[in-house]
Amino acid sequence: MKLLHIDSSILGDSSASRHVSAAAVAQFRKKDPSVEVISLDLASDPLPHLDVEALSWLGKDLTPDVSGRPELIAGANALKDFKAADIVVIGVPMYNLSIPSQLKAWIDRIMVAGQTFRYTSGGGIKGLANGKKVVLAVARGGLYGEGSPAASFEHQLSYLKSVFAMIGITDLTVIEAEGLATNGGADRARILSDAEQKASAL
Repeated sequence: MKLLHIDSSILGDSSASRHVSAAAVAQFRKKDPSVEVISLDLASDPLPHLDVEALSWLGKDLTPDVSGRPELIAGANALKDFKAADIVVIGVPMYNLSIPSQLKAWIDRIMVAGQTFRYTSGGGIKGLANGKKVVLAVARGGLYGEGSPAASFEHQLSYLKSVFAMIGITDLTVIEAEGLATNGGADRARILSDAEQKASAL
């Protein structure tokens, strides 16, 4: 079994999403010590944002003449590692109502027509990445859940749910550490602990 562990927070050890994603990975390792974990830190080792050349290579076998283009190779490896993974654990902080741009750059490498989804003859979309389990370790400073005053501003989790639904992922688990900065951050430790416990119960 292969597990792809992705973190996208720029905050290092201070990151709530990193703590929760690590707890989830530790639980999967506990349940199956033989699991092969591939780690990708999009903050310390970011993928470049998609440009026209990278777009032209999406989903294609790279030829020897791109051996000196590490950004193209990294993009191809991102897709390869995602397709090979049985479980994907992603640490996702909220930045300005959405996800980090580093994570968006990764998503642009895995959402590839003919690889993880295809367009049907009727104009619809069929996901091709079904069978995987995805765990989203979501962290937010404020309260954006359903029924909250700021719910309409939430474009983090709603976007990711759409992304994974489009490519055929139906086994999606969300663990939220929400409201970390409310009340002056007084409840941060409790909120984070609760989220880590949920991750440890996967």
